[in-house]
Amino acid sequence: MCVNEYLNMTLAFVFPGQGSQSVGMMNALAAKFPVVKETFAEASQAIGKDFWQLVEQGPEANLNQTEITQPVMLAAGVATWRAWLAADGPRPGLMAGHSLGEYSALVCAGSIDFSEAMKLVADRARFMQQAVPVGQGGIAAILGLDDDSVRKLCAQASQGEVLDAVNFNTPGQVVIAGTAAAVTRALEQSKAAGAKRAILLPMSVPAHCRLMHPAAQQLVERLKQAEIRPPQVPVIHNTHVQAESDPEAIRNALVRQIESPVRWVETIQKMAADGVTRIVECGPGKVLTGLNKRIVNTIDTFPVYDPETLRVAFSAVGKN
Repeated sequence: MCVNEYLNMTLAFVFPGQGSQSVGMMNALAAKFPVVKETFAEASQAIGKDFWQLVEQGPEANLNQTEITQPVMLAAGVATWRAWLAADGPRPGLMAGHSLGEYSALVCAGSIDFSEAMKLVADRARFMQQAVPVGQGGIAAILGLDDDSVRKLCAQASQGEVLDAVNFNTPGQVVIAGTAAAVTRALEQSKAAGAKRAILLPMSVPAHCRLMHPAAQQLVERLKQAEIRPPQVPVIHNTHVQAESDPEAIRNALVRQIESPVRWVETIQKMAADGVTRIVECGPGKVLTGLNKRIVNTIDTFPVYDPETLRVAFSAVGKN
């Protein structure tokens, strides 16, 4: 990683989390950049599971299980970043990741070693799944309501159970999570509340809600064992929309993140306020690109997930 004077301070990189995964998602990039398969081999060696076979062949149901999705998405984000570096792409001045993507950002910023992050994320996913067994929790996207209206919907539909607004993705797109029954009630009541759409998401845990507190407590102990260094590129954290350089502060942010909302709207707004004019989404798909355009339309956002999108992004952002 380059030192600060070699960073492009108008350029930011963002990394997606769960929800961007798909069978075959890295094939095109791997065909041109050997470092992609090399990264997945490193990931598989760290965990003892063949992640490349899962990505290449599926089945999709397995890929969507949290304990698989999180390590796979970390590997995909890091592999894409390494492909960017192999193409001699410019280094950004800021990074951020959506939920699990925050770990990808920290790896690419030099804060956590990749193999250590793979083990850490695998444990994180296991803690989350143990906190709420499959089928007991739910997570859904609510479209067309402002933040306060979503919070009100959660309060009405909870009926004494846990139901929280957990991802503030764009103005008018908020993800909710909680017990399966409470999420179902919210979906049923969403139209009457004024929502345009309400979509149940294919995730096996209700991430970032209060049901994750047991997982957060386990993560405290796990993070004590992880070596964390000051990032060489500032990483904006989901929980408080600030970058941290102190390793202990980074640990605290990662613990809070697991049971706190992802404040993505504010993250992109902060990037704009800090002078960012271009964002590269580093990882499979273009979910964050769509969100970012609806948050700050003056920032150009470019997804990188295959050789052609890498070429387009590289051409647009130029070299340092």
